[in-house]
This record gives sequence, C-alpha cells and structure tokens, in this order.
Amino acid sequence: MVLGFVFLAVYFASTCYILWEANHGIQQDPGLAISCALQLATMILVLFLTQTERQKGVQSSGLLLLYWLLSFLSATASLISKIQEAREGGFRSAPFHHATSYIYFTLVSLELGLCCLVDQPPFFSKVDSDANPCPESRASFLSRITFWWFAGTIWKGYWKPLQREDLWSLAKENSSEEIVAKFKDAWEKHCASFPMNLTTSEDACHRWESATCKREKRKSQTARETALLLQPENSKSKLLLKSFWSVFGTYFILGTLCLVAGDVFLFLIPKTLSVFLDFISAPEAPSWKGYFYAAAMFLLACLQTLFEQQYMYMCLVLGVRLKTAITGLVYRKLLVMSNAAKKEATVGEIVNLVSVDVQKLMDLIIYFNGTWLAPIRIVICFVFLWQLLGPSALMAVVVFLFLLPLNFVIAKKRTQFQEAQMAHKDSRAKLTSAILSDIKTLKLHGWEEAFVGRVMGVRTRELQALRRSQFLFSASLVSFQSSTFLISFIMFAVYTLADERNIFSAQKAFVSLALVNILNTAHSFLPFSINSVVQAKVSLNRLAAFLSLEDLDQTNAEPGSLDGTQDCITIRNGTFTWSRESPPCLKRINLSIARGSLCAVIGQVGSGKSSLLSALLGELQKTEGSLALKGTVAFVPQESWIQNASVEENITFGQKLDRNWFDRVVDACALQPDLDSFPHGSQAEIGEKGVNLSGGQKQRVSLARAVYTKAEVYLLDDPLSAVDAQVGQHIFKHVLGPTGLLKNKTRLLVTNAVHLLPRMDRIIVVMNGEISETGSWQELVARNGAFADFLRSHGTEGGKDQDLQDNNIHNTAQNQKSNKNLSSSKDSCICRQQQHGSPHSYSWNPEVSAEHSSRTPSIKRSVYKASDLETAELAEEDKGPITGRAKTSIYLSYLRVAGSLAWAYIVLLFTCQQVASFCRGYWLSLWANDPVVNGTQPHTELRVGVFFFLGFAQALGKFASMATVFLAGTVASHRLFRQLLWDVVRSPMGFFEQTPSGHLLNRFSKDMDAVDSIIPDKLKSLLGFFFVLLEIYIVIIVATPIVVVAIVPLTVLYAVSQNFFIATSCQLKRLEAASRSPIYSNISETFEGSNSIRAYKAQQRFVLQNDFNVDENQRASYPAVVADRWLATNIEFLGNGIVLFAALLAVKSKPYLSPGLVGFSISYALQITGILNWMVRALAEIDNNIVSVERVRDYSGTPKEAPWTSDNKFFHENWPTEGQIAFRGYSLRYRPGLELALKNVNIQIKGKEKVGIAGRTGAGKSSLAMGLLRLVEAAEGEILIDGIDVAQIGLHDLRSKITVIPQDPVLFSGPLRMNFDPLDEHTDEDIWAALELMLLKNFVSDLPGQLAYECSERGGNLSVGQRQLICLTRALLRRGNVVFLDEATAAVDMETDLQIQSAIRSQFRDCTVLTIAHRVSTLMDCDRIIVMESGQVSECDTPQNLIARKGMFYTMAKESGLA
Repeated sequence: MVLGFVFLAVYFASTCYILWEANHGIQQDPGLAISCALQLATMILVLFLTQTERQKGVQSSGLLLLYWLLSFLSATASLISKIQEAREGGFRSAPFHHATSYIYFTLVSLELGLCCLVDQPPFFSKVDSDANPCPESRASFLSRITFWWFAGTIWKGYWKPLQREDLWSLAKENSSEEIVAKFKDAWEKHCASFPMNLTTSEDACHRWESATCKREKRKSQTARETALLLQPENSKSKLLLKSFWSVFGTYFILGTLCLVAGDVFLFLIPKTLSVFLDFISAPEAPSWKGYFYAAAMFLLACLQTLFEQQYMYMCLVLGVRLKTAITGLVYRKLLVMSNAAKKEATVGEIVNLVSVDVQKLMDLIIYFNGTWLAPIRIVICFVFLWQLLGPSALMAVVVFLFLLPLNFVIAKKRTQFQEAQMAHKDSRAKLTSAILSDIKTLKLHGWEEAFVGRVMGVRTRELQALRRSQFLFSASLVSFQSSTFLISFIMFAVYTLADERNIFSAQKAFVSLALVNILNTAHSFLPFSINSVVQAKVSLNRLAAFLSLEDLDQTNAEPGSLDGTQDCITIRNGTFTWSRESPPCLKRINLSIARGSLCAVIGQVGSGKSSLLSALLGELQKTEGSLALKGTVAFVPQESWIQNASVEENITFGQKLDRNWFDRVVDACALQPDLDSFPHGSQAEIGEKGVNLSGGQKQRVSLARAVYTKAEVYLLDDPLSAVDAQVGQHIFKHVLGPTGLLKNKTRLLVTNAVHLLPRMDRIIVVMNGEISETGSWQELVARNGAFADFLRSHGTEGGKDQDLQDNNIHNTAQNQKSNKNLSSSKDSCICRQQQHGSPHSYSWNPEVSAEHSSRTPSIKRSVYKASDLETAELAEEDKGPITGRAKTSIYLSYLRVAGSLAWAYIVLLFTCQQVASFCRGYWLSLWANDPVVNGTQPHTELRVGVFFFLGFAQALGKFASMATVFLAGTVASHRLFRQLLWDVVRSPMGFFEQTPSGHLLNRFSKDMDAVDSIIPDKLKSLLGFFFVLLEIYIVIIVATPIVVVAIVPLTVLYAVSQNFFIATSCQLKRLEAASRSPIYSNISETFEGSNSIRAYKAQQRFVLQNDFNVDENQRASYPAVVADRWLATNIEFLGNGIVLFAALLAVKSKPYLSPGLVGFSISYALQITGILNWMVRALAEIDNNIVSVERVRDYSGTPKEAPWTSDNKFFHENWPTEGQIAFRGYSLRYRPGLELALKNVNIQIKGKEKVGIAGRTGAGKSSLAMGLLRLVEAAEGEILIDGIDVAQIGLHDLRSKITVIPQDPVLFSGPLRMNFDPLDEHTDEDIWAALELMLLKNFVSDLPGQLAYECSERGGNLSVGQRQLICLTRALLRRGNVVFLDEATAAVDMETDLQIQSAIRSQFRDCTVLTIAHRVSTLMDCDRIIVMESGQVSECDTPQNLIARKGMFYTMAKESGLA
C-alpha cells in the first residue's frame, strides 16, 4: 500500500509538471498528459483492488501480478527509450521526465517483486487449527502456477523416506465429507426424476449383460430396480453422468478454458518460427529481430506450458475427487443392498468398480476434451497449411479423411476385445477370490491344481483378448504417428510436382512440419480420447448397474403399532421373500413375542428358522401382512462375522468402553480364559475374518458383542452350535437363561439343543416356511402335534421332560464350579499357536477315581495362532519399506521374465526406426536448401522418392517395435501371474492365516493390472521418447555444435530434477498403494457383514470409517498429482530453454548456417519440451508401477508346502485298501518355538472301524485331522495308513485318498453341480443318488434349474444347514476309504443329524470313519471313542465302557442328558 501511495505521488507530480509546462508554453505531446491521467486513475483502481482483496484474506493476487508484469514490460520499453535519449544528450532537455521514468521503473520492479511473494494473513483472518496444512494455501500466485511450492516436499522426499506424518491434511473441498454428500444428493435428485417404467426381464437381461460383461441370462430375474436401470432408452448411466456434471462440471469447464488458452499460444509458436526463418533467410535483417523472435518463441512456449499444466492439474484433482465420490457412493450402496442384489455382485467385482472402473473415469477427465478440441486443432492446422502451400494443403485433408475412419474401425474392434478382456478379468477375479477365501477347503481336498487350471484357462483367454487389443492399439498409434510423414509427404510431393515453379523453401518445409507435428499431436490424442470414452462408457454402465441394484425396504417394521401392549415383536399374516421375483420363504406368519421372554425357534434344516430372524431384521421383502418390532436390536448370526480389529473393539463395536460391564460380559460369554491366553489380552488383534480364532471363539466374541450393546431385543441364530456342551451350559446360565445377563431382555433363540427347550418361555416350531405351532414346553407336549413328533424323532419322550430339565439344572450347577477352566481354544482345522507359558494340563489315569475325574474336568486353555506382533507386522506388510526408487534388480527380473533376446530385438528395432527418422529429417533439410535454377529446383523426383522410402521404413520399424514390446509384456504378464498364483496356492495354511486377503486381492487385481497394461505401455513410451530425444540432441548439435555448452548443464538440471522427482514420487505412490488396501479390506468386510452392521444400526460409523480410509488414501494421492505437475512444468521450462539457446545461437551463427539446417534444428528443438516431459513421466510411471512386479514376486521366497506328488514305491492307485491308521509317538506344533499341540499320541485304528473323537474345546481333536492331512507337519513321531508313513507321500496323493467334511461348509460361486463334483468325475445319476441318501433330492428338485442352480459367493443363498448337507453329499460322491468328519452335522437339527448318521453308517460301512463332534449323541454309535485332553489321549474305548468307567466321557454324556 505504501508503494501505491508513492505511485500516486509520482503520477500526481508528473501531471502537475505537464500542466505547469503547458502554462509556460513548453510544447509537449498531448498524449503524455492523457497517459499520466490514465495512470493515476488506474493506480487508484489498483489500490482499491488491493484493499478489497486484503479484506477478503487474499494473500497473493494473480490479477495484480499480471498487471505489474505488463507494467514492467511497458516500463522496460520506456526506460530503454529514455536511456537512448540520455546517451544522445536528451537528459538536459527534459530532466524531470527522465527522472520520473527511472523512479517509475524502480517502483514497478519493486511491486512486481513483492507480487511474487506471499503476504502475511490479515489480522482478522480465522486461526488455522490444522497442524499440517497444505503449503499451497500459503504460497504466492506465481508459486502456485509454477508448482514451486511443492519443492520443499520434493527436497524432503529425496533426502529421507516420506512418512504418512509428512503428508498434508486434506483440504475440506477434497474431503469425503464434502464431496460424497454433494454427489449423493445429486445422484438421488436425478434418480428421483427418472421415469418409473419397467421393461421386460428379457430387455433387463440384455442390458445387464452389457453392463457386467455378459453375465449369464439366468440372472434376468433380478430386482425391479435393476430392470428399471436396464431400459436402453433411459439408462441410469446417463443419470450418473448428469450427477458427475452437476457436482464437478464447473471445475471441469475452468480446466477446459486453460487448455484452450494453451492452444492459442501453441499455434502462435509456428507463426513465430515462420518469421524467424524469414529473418535467417534475409542476410540484411538486423540481429535484434532474431533475438526478439527467439525470446518470443521462448515466452510463448512458457505460457503454453503454464496453461496446459494448469489444465492437467485441475483434471487430476478432479479425478481424485471423482474417485472419492464413487468410492463413497459404492460403499454406502453396500450397506443398503438387498439380499437379492448381493447375489448379483461379488467382492471381486466391487473392488474392480472402485479400482479399475474408477481409473477409467479418471482417464476420461483428462482425455475427453480431445474428442472435440483435436478436430478444431486439425482445422486450424489446415488453414495455416493452406496459407503456406496453397491448394496442396488439401491433400492433408485427404490423408486425414482416410486415416480417421480407419482408426475408428480399429477402435471399435478394439472395444470388443476390451469388453471381452473385462469379462474375463471379472471371471478371473471371482475365481481368484473364491480360491483365497476357501483355500483351506481346497487344500483339504487336494483341489488346488484343478482350480488353478480354471483360473489359468480364464487368464489365457484374458491375455489373448489383451494381446489382440494391443496389436490393434499399436496399429492405431503407428497410423496416427506416421500421419506426420504421410501428410507432409503428400503435401510436399503435390506442391513440388504439380508445378515445377513452386519453390520448396526452408520456411515452407519446417513451418509446415511444425504445423503437421501439432496436427500429429491432435491425431495421436484422438485414439486416447476415443479409447478413454469407450472404456469409460463401459465402466459408467457397470457403476450405474451396481448403484441401481435393489435396496432393502427400510420401512418393513412398524414400531408404533406396539404402543400400549406388552409385546415387543408382532407379525400379523406376514409373507416374506428374499426378492420380489423369488417365491416366498416365509408364509402366513402370525407371531407375538412378549417383552422380556425367552423364545426358542426350532425346525428342520431349511425350514425357515434363520429366515424368520432375517425377516425381523428387515433383511427380507415383506409382500403381505404387517411386522412390528419395538426397541433396539442385537443380532448374533449363525456364521460369526468378525472384524479385523482387536478383541475389545470387536466386542464394544464402536460403543464407549465400560470396563466393569466389559469384564462381566467377557466372563459370562466364557471368553476370559481366551483373553488370559492371548499375548495382549483384550487388545489382541484378530486376523481378517477371524482366521486366528476357532469357530467357538468367533461365536462367543459375536455373542459378547451382542450382550455388550445392552439392546432390548436379541435375535440369536444358533450361537451354541459351535461350542461344546459345558461351554454351552455356561453361556446359557450366565447369558441367555433366567439368571443370565439378558434375563430381562427379549430373546429369540434359534437352536437344535433339545435339552434347553424345557427352560424356554415359549417354543416356536417352524416347518416349510410356516409356523406350525407355538407354546410352552408343557403345552406343546400335551398338544401332541409337530413338536411331540420332533421330540420323538430325537429320542426324547414327554414323560422324561421334568427329569431332563432337572438334570440340566443339576449339570449347570455342577459346571459352575469349574467355569474358570472353560475351554475356548481353537478346535477347528486351522493353524494355531499354543499359549505362552505353562498351561494347566490334565492327563487321564485309570487309577484316578471317577469321582475325582468328574469333579475336576480341568481343560487346557486357549491357544493363540499368531502372536499380535506377527499380526501387526502382517497388517503393515503393504506399508513396508517405502524408500526411494525401485531397485535395478526388479527391472532386470522383469526383463528376464519377458525374455532377454526379445528386449535386445526391441532395442534394435527402435534404433533402426529412429535412424530412418533422422535421415528423413536431414534429407528434408537438404531438399529445402536445393538451389533455384531458372525458377525451378533440380532432383525433385529423387527427393520425393527417397523421402517416401525413409518415412515408410520408419513406420514399419515403429509398428514392429511397439507390437514386440506389447508381446513381450504379455509373455511377462502370463509368467508372473502364473508364478504368483502357484506361489500363493503352494503356501501352507499358516501363510493365509497371517496374510490379510485384501493384500492378496491387491496383488491379483491392481498389481496384475499394472503388469498387464501399464508397464508395457510405459516401457514402449519410454523407449520411444528416449530414442527421439537422442535424435533431437544430435540434430541440434549438428546444426549448431556450440549449443552443447547449453545442452550439457540443462541436461544435468533435467537429470537432477528427474532424480528428485522419482525418489519422491515413488514414495508417494507406495504410500498411496499402502493406504489403498484398507479400503478394499473394509469393502470386503462390510459386504460380508452388512446384515450385522444394519442390525446394530452402525451404518453411519462404518461410513465414517470408510470415508476416513478414503481420505487417508487421498492424502497420498493429492501430493502425487502435484509432484507430476511440478515435474512437467519444470521439465518443459528446461526444454523451452534448449529451444531458446538453439535459436539464439542460430542467430549468432547466422552467416554460417543454411535456412534448411536452422529450420531442421529449431523445428526439432520445439518438440523437446513434450519429449522431456513425457519421457520423465513414463520413467516415473514405470518406477512407480514396477514395484508391482516386486509385490507380485514377494511370495516366491515364502515357505512352501511339501510336494503334491511323490515317487513312493509303496504308494499305488488303490491305496489305502484297508484304512488302518496308526499314530506312533506323534507330536505336533504349529510353529517352531511353540509348545506342542499334540503330545506323544499313540493310537491304533483298525480298518473299517468307526471311531469318534471327543474332548473339550482345545483338547486337540482337530489337530489330529491337521496332522493326518499334513496341513501341519509332525514335530515328532509318524502317522501310518496301511503301513505307509504319510510323510513320505505327496500331499495330493494323501489328501485325495481321504474324504474330509470340515466344520465350515464351503460352497463356491457357480452351478450347484460344480459344488457337488468340482472335478467333474461323476454322472448326474450318481449325484441324484447321493442327494437322495442325504435327504436333499426334494430340495434340489424344487430349485430353479435344479443342478444348474447358481450358488452365490460362499453359498450365501443357502442356509448353513443346507450347505453342510451339500458338503456331505460331496463327500459321499468321493467315497474314500478313510473318512474324517469334523463337526459335519453341527449346523443341522437333531432329526436330520440322526438321518445323516444312518446314511453315513450305511454308505461308509466299508470305510474307516473318524468323527469329531460336540454332540455326544452323534458319537454313541461309534465302535470306539477317543477322548482327547490337553493334546493327549485321555480315554479310548467303546462308548458303553467309557460311560461305565465314569471318566471324562461320562461327564460329557451326562451334560448332554445321555448318562
């Protein structure tokens, strides 16, 4: 402001002095007075603008900077004029005017310098509470447009690894809170205006196939909203596009204006080159003109750089915001999707939406303007070419009109290949996700090779489509890049041959060439633009299809209707279905449940028990009747949903920690012994999907979560099925029963535990989706209806009711004495770790009295699979060493995988085509310098012919080099993917328990996408740009050798900038990649647990968590965007400097240079800015993405399983013939340094013997299966089957001969038949026969498509009991001579259990059967029972003898009411 008033004083003094001169008759130019008056008025406006901006908090004004810059240029011209006058003696004639000119210039220089700095914030501005704000907010306008404010981060990243703490906070306008809210409102607003007309299912199916890459037509019967989406004339993809535009359109338009301004300066450069070459051709022209033209070219190029980089910056920032918006909206959609909609999408497909498809839309933002701006550039180029060459320029139109449709045809064909590739990619992602999710099932059955074969088959088809697409892409690029040659050749040939008097000068040749280069840029931009539009359209359709899937009806429940009643749940004539198109799963439901009552829901497998709870949760579609539920709800699903968090966080589930209540809940749910055994107690980290917990532990954590919430209504879906009888009694007494923590709550318990039914207030019997009867135990027994039949089928008579009830009460009281020894250790077939320290163990001794045995059933406490430290290390795996650039060894490994000879051939091809390019340009300069003889130039035909030959040779070399790079990249992709897949599936089970699936999915999706597409494309670009750069340097040095003095330091600066940039950029990209995995893991976790999240009304908390994950990811993404722009701006300034020096030295060496050579040099130098920029970006992209090769190869060094096959001479096809099993001194530990899980086990099992394995939780039952199948190798001893040591047999040879039915019933996404017979070894008749034996024939017959019925991911559209029966049927078809059942009937009711046991006895009568079961009744028909305790055999005898002995088994039988 002070300088402003000084300016006013100077202007006022000048005006007064001019008036004084006029008064005294001194003649002055009238314009001088007017100029002073205008300057005075302008200065007043400037002062006003300065004050206004200060009041608004503006710390650096771009408008003022522009004003002072123009003023400085004007003052410089005036100063030069005054200095010249002064040198000629004019100072004495007008000293005042000279003095004011000098003062004015000094003041303007000071103002310009101050404008380049940033002001301090005004005292009235708000205090910034952000501890780490973005430096951009404190940068000057000049620093912002040149991105110099980012230099501090570049410097820091070069000297030390960047950490997450070094990243700035996210600005509010870039945060999820701001962006997602706006985008969600826009999407809902546009959807609300969408016409609600439905199409037929045929049309719906057709459109859905288009949106999801040709999904099978069986899915045409999808939700009504999906049908709405699929109307071709009213596609919701248009609504999605409108939503994008309404939120981001203004910012995109501003960026487009910057691009247009940059194009204006771009076209001024060839015009300046034209007058510069005129100057070179005119010997008498003064040198200052040449220097002026050189400076003008430099200035125009710098302005073009600034505007273009601002455009790129705005587009990339917009892309980051778009990613935030889409990820947020997709995640919110996950939380409201109906069950029918969830069948239409898998986790892999959803991850693809927020990774691959979002990237396609981000690319569209950058390239979209090319679809309309490129044709405008082409038209302007043609106009300028007409001015130079006249009608000959029309031939360029002919070439263009020939190439354009050709490339449209190529693009259309390539689109087909890309859609096919995306379809195969989705299939591959789905299969890979299934393998990773269910790897234990694959290993237990020895199916890894078969599933790997399926994945590789899909992968081969994916790469075939990719290879064809890339070949077409190479042809498209060559046609566009060679259009420079074709257009120039046709124009020059027609121009010179049409009329021999047409003189081909350097100006015509190289200005035309510069214009054709701009034309070529527009041409080259078109395929990217068209390609991005096509890919974005596919991605937009996929996103719209997903966002338009059916939502849950959130208005099912009517709590207001229960006011004034004692009921808290009421259903009146309710009919419910999983989707609008599917048949009802619950019919004519009439139910009232009083507040505070304990109700049991019982029924056969598939009768609708779990569906009833789902209906109460609002998960089903209500088609008739009314439903009312009053109060908060807690839900315990049958399949426990566990978060990748600490035990405490899983139990508190977002609520404030109340330590006293937490301890009571933990103790009541029998979790205290587990917490005591965990290395960090309640802070112990639970792995993804609870991999380091047993089934019982997961179920009890899930129950504890429900109890901790202090809800009013508890919906419990068979939570006791995964725990043994003692733990079940404890939980019933302390949690569920009349004296438990929930005694005053409303509890609806789905159960198959008959011995608990007498203690229920009310029993609800469900049959075939209907409630057959309800009432108390006594009422239902007296009624002698369906419930009495149910009891008789379980071998329980009404006359024994009271005895059963009393017995249960007595047992519960007895067990209370030893509740601190309750087991909670892992007993499923998963790897685990013994607790640290000495556990209390109990070894059975026949001399110990039965009374003592039953009185002190001491049980080994829980064992923890992986220490928290290990888990934490694994959780940080993707955040590993983030330092500097990628190692050279990674590049070399990638090149070796693709083939060293191939790369040598590629380098040779690039060299040959660049030599041809140089020769063509040099030949053109010689042509332009041909002397004019009698108005004509000689040898024109020769010049044209050689020019054509060199251009054609270059085009062939270019296509061959590009295609070979893509081919080598495809070979590398195939080999790396195959190696990754084999490395993963050959890893032992411990690897999968420690490695989160999000990390593995990231390898198979994002990293493999980089290896497939990005790395080959960037390698092709890098090699191309590198050879072009060498050519340009050679051209410039040939023309003006002295320019090497400038080129060397500029190249050094270039190399320094590149090193600083790449070191920082790599770290930013890796930080971004590390922060991306939590997003994918959270999406996967939410997809699987959405019903639990909705039940607890925790949607908002999970939305906030997702927004936090996305914002953390964007904190790394935004600096990476700025880093790219910092590099591009500074590199282009360096390139412009090379142009400046080449032009200046050409002016200085003008007498010794020909116009043709100067034109050759300058026209090539003008290309260097783009070449340097794209070259560094290509190198940075490769460096950022080559880490994907490192990540893909990470697992090649991890421990692997033993060989799948072996050459054991004793092994034969029919082994084992007898099925004799012997454990000899067998001991097992899960990891070196841990205690033994099995200790000196000695068991002899006869062939065809039926052996039950009993024991408390954690006793070591499932460890026997782990050892027998070699999922964990022996620490000591051996296991023999028919006399052959299993350690000497290949894993697949062993596992394929043992039929295993695991505790967790796993189904794969696909046809039901494939789930029965994954290896396709049996006929349909065999399958139907097995279904009949397993009581599934009627169920499967009623399914749509029967055996072709599509199972959703993990069999989500079937009940747990139905899935277990399907797994049993699968085992029945396999019919191995050794059968191992691990809690195979835990999820079915007692009646079905009895029928299944009967089928097993009859079908496996010639097999050795080992059965692990919590239900003692399941084991009573076994020939012998082995009782395990603390990893040792405690008892082993027939059931009758064990009961008579009154040992540990007797205690278990007594607890179950069987003794």
